[in-house]
Amino acid sequence: MSSEYDKATAFDLTGNRATVQLSADWGIGNAVNGGIIMSLLAQATSSVSRAAGGHSDVLGLSAVFLSPGTDGDGATTTDVLRSGRSMTTAQTVLTQDSERVRAFLTLGDIDRYAEPVTLNPAPPVIPGPEDCARSSDAPPGALSQSGLLHRVDIRMDPATAGWAVGQPSGNGELRGWIRFTDGREPDLHSLLLFLDAFPPVTFDLGAKGWVPTVQFSGYLHARPEPGWLQVRTRTTTVAGGLHEEDAQIWDSTGRLVAQSRQLASARF
Repeated sequence: MSSEYDKATAFDLTGNRATVQLSADWGIGNAVNGGIIMSLLAQATSSVSRAAGGHSDVLGLSAVFLSPGTDGDGATTTDVLRSGRSMTTAQTVLTQDSERVRAFLTLGDIDRYAEPVTLNPAPPVIPGPEDCARSSDAPPGALSQSGLLHRVDIRMDPATAGWAVGQPSGNGELRGWIRFTDGREPDLHSLLLFLDAFPPVTFDLGAKGWVPTVQFSGYLHARPEPGWLQVRTRTTTVAGGLHEEDAQIWDSTGRLVAQSRQLASARF
C-alpha cells in the first residue's frame, strides 16, 4: 500500500511535462509545504532525466518560491540543460494558475559520491525521541492549521522547545527527531521534505505566524538508513524581516545525509 508521502508525490508524466496534485493535507495554513513540493519536483525531474539517458539521483536543488502552492491541480515542466558522464543539470518549473516554484537541480549517482567519507560532522547530543516533546501534543488550534503535523512525527529536544510554551531561548536553534507518522522509511528525495518540515527556527527568537521560504538550496549526501532522522536548524542573522536558516539531517547511523540553507521571512 502506498504511503501518504508516495501519494502526495505521485505524477503522470508525458514527455518532459508532469501533471501533479498538490494537497492541503501537507499544508501549513493555506499554503502547501515547500518541502513536499521540492520532493515532488525532485522525483519528476529524476524521471525526465532518466528517460533522456541522464542521471536519476538529486544531489543538489536550488529553488525560488515565487508564490505559495495551493490545494489543487498543477504541472511541472523539466528541461534537461546538460547531461554528462557523471552529472545531469536540469531546470523544473511548477505552475498552477501561475508559476509557483522554479528550481535548478544537479543529478548524479548518489552512491558514487557517498563514499569514502573524509569529514562527517557529529550530530548534537540530545535526548532520545521518547524523551522529547511530541508534535502530536501541540495545541488543537496549531494541529488544525497544519496538515503537515499529522503526517510527520516531530520530537523536539526539550532544551529547544521553550518557544512552544511562550519561553523562547533566544539562541536561534532547534534540535530534535523526525520521521513519517505512517511508518514509511525515509529515502533520498524525501530528505528535501524533512529539510523544510521543522518549525521555523525564528520561533526560538519569539517570531509568530507563517514563515514563507523565499529561496532554498539543499544538498543530499547519501541515502538515509531506516529509522529516525535527527535534525538541527539554526539561524545567525535576522534583520529587516528576513533571516537565513541552516538545516542538517543525520540518519540513524549518525551519518550527515542532507543539509540546506534558505532565505525566509520572519515576523515578530
